[in-house]
Amino acid sequence: MQMLTEEFLSPIWLSVQIALLSGIVAILFGTTIGFWMARTSFKGKMIVETLLMMPLVLPPTVVGFLLLVIFGKHSVMGSAIEWIFHQPVIFTWWAAVIASTIVAFPLMYQSAKAGFSTIESDIEDAAKVDGAHSFQVFAYITVPLALPSLISGAVLSFARALGEFGATLMFAGNIPGKTQTLPTAIYVAIDSGRMELAWAWTICIVILSFFMLLAVRSKK
Repeated sequence: MQMLTEEFLSPIWLSVQIALLSGIVAILFGTTIGFWMARTSFKGKMIVETLLMMPLVLPPTVVGFLLLVIFGKHSVMGSAIEWIFHQPVIFTWWAAVIASTIVAFPLMYQSAKAGFSTIESDIEDAAKVDGAHSFQVFAYITVPLALPSLISGAVLSFARALGEFGATLMFAGNIPGKTQTLPTAIYVAIDSGRMELAWAWTICIVILSFFMLLAVRSKK
Protein backbone atom coordinates (compact mmCIF):
# COMPACT_ATOMS: atom_id res chain seq x y z
CA MET A 1 0.00 0.00 0.00
CA GLN A 2 2.82 2.39 0.90
CA MET A 3 4.65 1.57 -2.34
CA LEU A 4 1.46 2.20 -4.32
CA THR A 5 0.96 5.54 -2.55
CA GLU A 6 4.55 6.59 -3.28
CA GLU A 7 4.18 5.47 -6.89
CA PHE A 8 0.98 7.49 -7.21
CA LEU A 9 2.19 10.68 -5.49
CA SER A 10 5.70 10.83 -6.96
CA PRO A 11 4.73 11.97 -10.51
CA ILE A 12 2.25 14.48 -9.08
CA TRP A 13 4.85 16.03 -6.78
CA LEU A 14 7.50 16.05 -9.51
CA SER A 15 5.11 17.62 -12.00
CA VAL A 16 4.16 20.41 -9.59
CA GLN A 17 7.82 21.10 -8.73
CA ILE A 18 8.90 21.18 -12.38
CA ALA A 19 5.90 23.27 -13.44
CA LEU A 20 6.47 25.78 -10.63
CA LEU A 21 10.15 26.32 -11.43
CA SER A 22 9.47 26.34 -15.18
CA GLY A 23 6.65 28.81 -14.64
CA ILE A 24 8.87 31.14 -12.60
CA VAL A 25 11.59 31.12 -15.26
CA ALA A 26 9.00 31.65 -18.02
CA ILE A 27 7.47 34.55 -16.05
CA LEU A 28 10.84 36.26 -15.59
CA PHE A 29 11.97 35.90 -19.19
CA GLY A 30 8.51 36.30 -20.71
CA THR A 31 7.79 39.50 -18.79
CA THR A 32 11.21 41.00 -19.51
CA ILE A 33 11.27 40.17 -23.21
CA GLY A 34 7.56 40.96 -23.60
CA PHE A 35 8.09 44.44 -22.14
CA TRP A 36 11.10 45.06 -24.35
CA MET A 37 9.36 43.86 -27.50
CA ALA A 38 6.25 45.94 -26.70
CA ARG A 39 8.32 49.12 -26.37
CA THR A 40 10.91 48.77 -29.11
CA SER A 41 10.87 48.69 -32.87
CA PHE A 42 13.71 47.38 -35.00
CA LYS A 43 14.39 45.80 -38.34
CA GLY A 44 13.58 42.10 -38.28
CA LYS A 45 11.30 42.36 -35.24
CA MET A 46 8.65 40.16 -36.87
CA ILE A 47 11.22 37.41 -37.46
CA VAL A 48 12.38 37.56 -33.83
CA GLU A 49 8.77 37.41 -32.59
CA THR A 50 8.08 34.44 -34.84
CA LEU A 51 11.10 32.60 -33.45
CA LEU A 52 9.99 33.34 -29.88
CA MET A 53 6.56 31.87 -30.59
CA MET A 54 7.83 28.78 -32.46
CA PRO A 55 7.73 26.38 -29.46
CA LEU A 56 3.98 26.97 -29.30
CA VAL A 57 3.36 25.51 -32.77
CA LEU A 58 6.22 23.04 -33.21
CA PRO A 59 5.46 19.40 -32.44
CA PRO A 60 6.78 18.57 -28.94
CA THR A 61 8.95 15.82 -30.43
CA VAL A 62 10.68 18.41 -32.62
CA VAL A 63 11.31 20.61 -29.57
CA GLY A 64 12.70 17.59 -27.74
CA PHE A 65 14.93 16.66 -30.67
CA LEU A 66 16.31 20.21 -30.92
CA LEU A 67 17.01 20.24 -27.18
CA LEU A 68 18.89 16.95 -27.57
CA VAL A 69 20.99 18.52 -30.33
CA ILE A 70 21.63 21.75 -28.40
CA PHE A 71 22.44 20.09 -25.05
CA GLY A 72 23.91 16.84 -26.35
CA LYS A 73 27.34 15.62 -25.25
CA HIS A 74 28.87 16.58 -28.58
CA SER A 75 27.45 20.11 -28.63
CA VAL A 76 29.21 23.20 -27.27
CA MET A 77 26.46 23.82 -24.72
CA GLY A 78 26.31 20.21 -23.60
CA SER A 79 30.09 19.94 -23.29
CA ALA A 80 30.25 23.15 -21.26
CA ILE A 81 27.52 21.97 -18.86
CA GLU A 82 29.19 18.57 -18.42
CA TRP A 83 32.55 20.27 -17.76
CA ILE A 84 31.07 22.62 -15.15
CA PHE A 85 28.72 20.20 -13.36
CA HIS A 86 30.56 16.93 -14.15
CA GLN A 87 27.42 15.37 -15.61
CA PRO A 88 25.25 15.85 -18.71
CA VAL A 89 21.92 17.64 -18.40
CA ILE A 90 20.07 15.11 -20.57
CA PHE A 91 17.81 12.69 -18.66
CA THR A 92 17.94 14.74 -15.47
CA TRP A 93 15.38 16.70 -13.44
CA TRP A 94 16.82 19.89 -14.91
CA ALA A 95 16.21 18.61 -18.42
CA ALA A 96 12.50 18.35 -17.57
CA VAL A 97 12.58 21.94 -16.27
CA ILE A 98 14.28 23.19 -19.44
CA ALA A 99 11.81 21.38 -21.72
CA SER A 100 8.81 22.67 -19.77
CA THR A 101 10.19 26.22 -19.72
CA ILE A 102 10.73 26.26 -23.48
CA VAL A 103 7.14 25.23 -24.26
CA ALA A 104 5.63 27.48 -21.56
CA PHE A 105 7.57 30.62 -22.46
CA PRO A 106 5.53 31.69 -25.55
CA LEU A 107 2.30 31.85 -23.52
CA MET A 108 3.87 34.13 -20.91
CA TYR A 109 5.63 36.23 -23.53
CA GLN A 110 2.49 36.77 -25.61
CA SER A 111 0.36 37.68 -22.58
CA ALA A 112 2.99 40.05 -21.20
CA LYS A 113 3.54 41.75 -24.55
CA ALA A 114 -0.22 42.18 -25.04
CA GLY A 115 -0.61 43.62 -21.54
CA PHE A 116 2.25 46.09 -21.90
CA SER A 117 1.11 47.14 -25.38
CA THR A 118 -2.26 48.35 -24.06
CA ILE A 119 -0.72 50.82 -21.59
CA GLU A 120 -0.80 54.44 -22.72
CA SER A 121 2.70 55.93 -22.75
CA ASP A 122 1.26 59.24 -21.51
CA ILE A 123 0.62 57.69 -18.10
CA GLU A 124 4.22 56.58 -17.73
CA ASP A 125 5.54 59.88 -19.09
CA ALA A 126 3.48 61.80 -16.53
CA ALA A 127 5.07 59.79 -13.73
CA LYS A 128 8.55 60.51 -15.08
CA VAL A 129 7.76 64.22 -15.21
CA ASP A 130 6.77 64.02 -11.53
CA GLY A 131 10.23 62.66 -10.70
CA ALA A 132 9.85 58.89 -10.83
CA HIS A 133 12.77 57.01 -12.35
CA SER A 134 12.38 54.16 -14.83
CA PHE A 135 12.30 51.33 -12.30
CA GLN A 136 9.67 53.08 -10.16
CA VAL A 137 7.50 53.67 -13.22
CA PHE A 138 7.80 50.02 -14.22
CA ALA A 139 7.16 48.64 -10.72
CA TYR A 140 4.38 50.96 -9.56
CA ILE A 141 2.60 51.90 -12.79
CA THR A 142 3.43 49.61 -15.72
CA VAL A 143 3.24 46.24 -13.92
CA PRO A 144 0.01 47.01 -11.97
CA LEU A 145 -1.71 48.14 -15.17
CA ALA A 146 -0.59 45.01 -17.02
CA LEU A 147 -1.20 42.71 -14.02
CA PRO A 148 -4.34 40.92 -15.35
CA SER A 149 -2.45 39.91 -18.50
CA LEU A 150 0.63 38.90 -16.49
CA ILE A 151 -1.44 36.73 -14.15
CA SER A 152 -3.19 35.06 -17.09
CA GLY A 153 0.14 34.38 -18.76
CA ALA A 154 1.62 32.99 -15.54
CA VAL A 155 -1.27 30.59 -14.95
CA LEU A 156 -1.33 29.42 -18.58
CA SER A 157 2.46 28.94 -18.49
CA PHE A 158 2.19 26.82 -15.36
CA ALA A 159 -0.62 24.78 -16.90
CA ARG A 160 1.37 24.25 -20.11
CA ALA A 161 4.45 23.19 -18.15
CA LEU A 162 2.33 20.82 -16.06
CA GLY A 163 0.96 19.12 -19.18
CA GLU A 164 4.20 18.93 -21.15
CA PHE A 165 4.83 15.43 -22.53
CA GLY A 166 6.66 15.01 -25.83
CA ALA A 167 9.69 17.25 -25.32
CA THR A 168 10.09 16.07 -21.72
CA LEU A 169 9.95 12.40 -22.70
CA MET A 170 12.62 12.85 -25.39
CA PHE A 171 14.92 15.19 -23.47
CA ALA A 172 14.45 14.14 -19.82
CA GLY A 173 13.24 10.58 -20.25
CA ASN A 174 10.80 8.75 -17.99
CA ILE A 175 12.75 7.86 -14.86
CA PRO A 176 10.43 7.10 -11.91
CA GLY A 177 11.08 9.41 -8.96
CA LYS A 178 13.42 11.57 -11.04
CA THR A 179 11.92 12.73 -14.33
CA GLN A 180 8.60 10.88 -14.52
CA THR A 181 5.90 13.57 -14.64
CA LEU A 182 2.13 13.11 -14.71
CA PRO A 183 1.79 13.00 -18.53
CA THR A 184 4.59 10.44 -18.94
CA ALA A 185 3.29 8.41 -15.99
CA ILE A 186 -0.17 8.27 -17.56
CA TYR A 187 1.33 7.14 -20.87
CA VAL A 188 3.29 4.32 -19.21
CA ALA A 189 0.29 3.26 -17.10
CA ILE A 190 -1.92 2.99 -20.18
CA ASP A 191 0.79 1.17 -22.11
CA SER A 192 1.15 -1.39 -19.31
CA GLY A 193 -2.61 -1.85 -18.89
CA ARG A 194 -2.85 -0.20 -15.46
CA MET A 195 -6.00 1.71 -16.30
CA GLU A 196 -7.07 2.46 -12.72
CA LEU A 197 -3.78 4.21 -12.04
CA ALA A 198 -3.98 6.03 -15.37
CA TRP A 199 -7.50 7.21 -14.53
CA ALA A 200 -6.43 8.42 -11.08
CA TRP A 201 -3.56 10.49 -12.53
CA THR A 202 -5.78 11.76 -15.34
CA ILE A 203 -8.40 12.95 -12.86
CA CYS A 204 -5.68 14.77 -10.88
CA ILE A 205 -4.31 16.65 -13.89
CA VAL A 206 -7.82 17.43 -15.18
CA ILE A 207 -8.78 18.94 -11.80
CA LEU A 208 -5.55 20.97 -11.60
CA SER A 209 -5.96 22.24 -15.17
CA PHE A 210 -9.63 23.08 -14.62
CA PHE A 211 -8.97 25.25 -11.60
CA MET A 212 -6.03 26.99 -13.29
CA LEU A 213 -8.15 27.85 -16.33
CA LEU A 214 -10.97 28.94 -14.03
CA ALA A 215 -8.54 31.29 -12.31
CA VAL A 216 -7.61 32.81 -15.68
CA ARG A 217 -11.27 33.25 -16.63
CA SER A 218 -12.04 34.95 -13.31
CA LYS A 219 -9.41 37.61 -14.03
CA LYS A 220 -11.14 38.72 -17.22
